[in-house]
Amino acid sequence: MPRISEELWAQRRRHVLTSAWSCFARNGFHATSMDQIVAATGLSTSAVYRYFASKDDLIDATADEALSLIGGLFDELLAAEPTPTPDQTVTALVAALHRRGQHEAYDLSQLAMQAWTEALRRPHLHELVRNYYRATHANFTELARRWRTDGHLAATADTTAIATLLTTLMPGLIVVEHLGDGTSAAQLIAGLHGLTGTR
Repeated sequence: MPRISEELWAQRRRHVLTSAWSCFARNGFHATSMDQIVAATGLSTSAVYRYFASKDDLIDATADEALSLIGGLFDELLAAEPTPTPDQTVTALVAALHRRGQHEAYDLSQLAMQAWTEALRRPHLHELVRNYYRATHANFTELARRWRTDGHLAATADTTAIATLLTTLMPGLIVVEHLGDGTSAAQLIAGLHGLTGTR
C-alpha cells in the first residue's frame, strides 16, 4: 500500500476518533463495540486498527481531548491583557462548556464525565485526569494571583484556596449541565458574590 501524507493520516485518524465519539455519546464507553465504531467510520476494520489498536486507545484519546480543551481556554485567559476579571473568567468557562455541546452527534463535556468513571478503574487514565486537574489548579492559582495584584481580591486573599474552590466547582458545572437543570454564568457569578459578600 502506498504511503499517505502526514496530513491525510491525521485527517483519517481524526475521522475515526470523532466517529467513536458519536458512538460513545450514544451508548457509553463499555456498551460501544469496535464493530460499531468501524461501521460508523465507513472504513474497513483493518483501516481503523491502523489508527487505534484497541477501544482502550480510543477511550484514552477521547479522554485526553475532552479534558485538554479547557487548557486552551486557560492559555487564552493568561495571555490576555489585561487579565480577565473573575467574573469574565467564569463567563468564559461557561461559554466554553456550552461550545463543547454544539456538535449534533457528541458533546465532549459529556464524554469527559465518562472519562472520570473510566479513570477509577484504569491507572493510566487516572493519572491523566489527575494531571489535568493539577494543571487546572495551577492555572487558577496564577489567575488568582493576578486578580489579587489587580485589586479584584483582597490583599490577604489565599490564591491557592481560591484555586482549589474554582477547580472543585468545574466538574460540578458539567454535572449540573447534563444531569441537572443547567446554569448560567450570571447565576454562578451572583452566587460567588453572595458567598463572598462582594457586589
